[in-house]
Amino acid sequence: MRRLLLSLLFLPLCSLAQAEPVHGIAMHGEAALPADFTHFPYVDPDVKKGGNIAYGVVGTFDALNPFVLKGMRTTARGMWDPEYGNLFYETLMQRSSDEPFSLYGLLAESVEWDDARSFVQFNLNPKARWHDGQPVTPEDVIFSFNLLQEKGRPPYNRRLTVVDKLEKVGEHSVRFTFNDKANRETPLILAMGSPILPKHAIDPETFEQTSLAVPVGSGPYKIKSISPGEKIVYARDPDYWGKDIPTKVGFDNYDEISVTYFLQDSTLFEAFKKGDVDIYPEGDASHWTRAYDFPAAKSGDVVRETFQPGLPSGMLGFVFNLRRPIFADETVREALTLALDFEWMNKNMFGGAFKRTQSYWQNSKLGAYGNPADQRELALLGPAKDRIDPAILAGTYQMPVADGSGADRKILRESVGLLAKAGYTIKGGKMVDGAGKPLAFEVMTQTPSQEKMALAYQRALALIGIGMSIRTVDDAQYQARSNSFDYDVIIKAYPSSLSPGAEQVQRWHSSSRDNQGSFNYAGVADPDIDRMIDALVNARSDEDFQASVRALDRLLVNGHYVVPLYHIGEQWVARWTRIGRPETTPLYGYQLPVWFDTRAQ
Repeated sequence: MRRLLLSLLFLPLCSLAQAEPVHGIAMHGEAALPADFTHFPYVDPDVKKGGNIAYGVVGTFDALNPFVLKGMRTTARGMWDPEYGNLFYETLMQRSSDEPFSLYGLLAESVEWDDARSFVQFNLNPKARWHDGQPVTPEDVIFSFNLLQEKGRPPYNRRLTVVDKLEKVGEHSVRFTFNDKANRETPLILAMGSPILPKHAIDPETFEQTSLAVPVGSGPYKIKSISPGEKIVYARDPDYWGKDIPTKVGFDNYDEISVTYFLQDSTLFEAFKKGDVDIYPEGDASHWTRAYDFPAAKSGDVVRETFQPGLPSGMLGFVFNLRRPIFADETVREALTLALDFEWMNKNMFGGAFKRTQSYWQNSKLGAYGNPADQRELALLGPAKDRIDPAILAGTYQMPVADGSGADRKILRESVGLLAKAGYTIKGGKMVDGAGKPLAFEVMTQTPSQEKMALAYQRALALIGIGMSIRTVDDAQYQARSNSFDYDVIIKAYPSSLSPGAEQVQRWHSSSRDNQGSFNYAGVADPDIDRMIDALVNARSDEDFQASVRALDRLLVNGHYVVPLYHIGEQWVARWTRIGRPETTPLYGYQLPVWFDTRAQ
């Protein structure tokens, strides 16, 4: 009896000790910055605010709500924006770009959780205010998550599926208690992955409707003007509640931010050359080397800079839609993957500037390429290891290297052989199945550069009798068809981080396959991939985490869901010198939200 009483007394004390408020949290280990940090290491804390910046993007917009399906791809940039910063809406915590996955206080000034991460409690900053002066409250947090569960698009409408109880605790705090569907990443996703919305300023009945009516936010900028589909201008709020908190020092440096929309990238670049746009992120190697001979670049008013982030390669490629019967066979996908002559494409289109991507986390310890599967990983894979190509398990597998002629007979012969195993033969110059139906499909493209890559692929496939057509559509149609998975093949990029987690559910997990608006473009539904994703989001040690990511990488490569293209390994950006930047570049590369107008100095 005495032992039982001691146990009952000890457990609550232990729980309380594990739930002390902290200023920052990390996915693995502890946040790097101390409780008394004053700013992130990659900002200029003494920057003089003022001036303006003009961004340019390709597309259009007809909404200010990025959290519903109708506004998913047509919301004005900047409202909720990983590139320009969340200018209008905010999250509970702010991610550091100099650590794999660490968060620090924003709307929530501190956070509490236990070692098991069975709950998380966010303690709101009493100073946090909406643009209309109303305080940000626990009721707003609860309202936001409930509203997005009912009316929001993926992934916001699924946040509460892992929550057993959501409740107000005290005057300024809100606590999420998790059910058995949650994982160790769940508290961090809630902290930085969902917006907090004002309960007093939103009508739930009209939340899903597309609108350009100016809403109420808590962010550092307000909307100054809107030209529907063409331009949106933000003005910095001089009364912004968070301007002096450590995670916002050195951010939000312009008095005014404009985002102008262009129908084509070529038009956007011409606007940049004239000075109507201040920054031009570059992704085309030939354009990077050949297009900067205009007067401002020659005089030094425009500079080109190369940044070296410490990130894995990610994956860019042609994505097969497995919802289409012709791509259901893995052997067919492998054959189609082999047929692409990357060496011809790289030499003739990109001046040999790129490297072929071999895996989703290449150039990092998380990647399968170059790293053989160890016993920990093999045990995690279990029977799934028997379906993986031995070379992929050994870390030696790579895409075939063609002779660059555009018609490498050896590789094309191998592709034809695989198709023969899948029941296809060449008759009358066409690749047909047993019923005589031609193997043919369409690639949907969005930009001239995508179309050029598709034409190169089309040329290679035609040599073995495969009919590939190309359809280039406008931005609105591209996004609508992407959301509804209405395509055969699409070109997509899958960025990779050093802390992969919940985004892998949206990309590859069977639960996202049929959710319109998810990022499972390939339509993957594989129990072994599900297991690996579950393992990586629940890993407690670095060793288990690394093993689970590598195992997922091997399964994705082995599945031939994507025809790999290339990665740069660098970030290329051109800017007018009137826009300055801090000297330090963080782990994740350059950060536009901390750049500034030198004319304000």
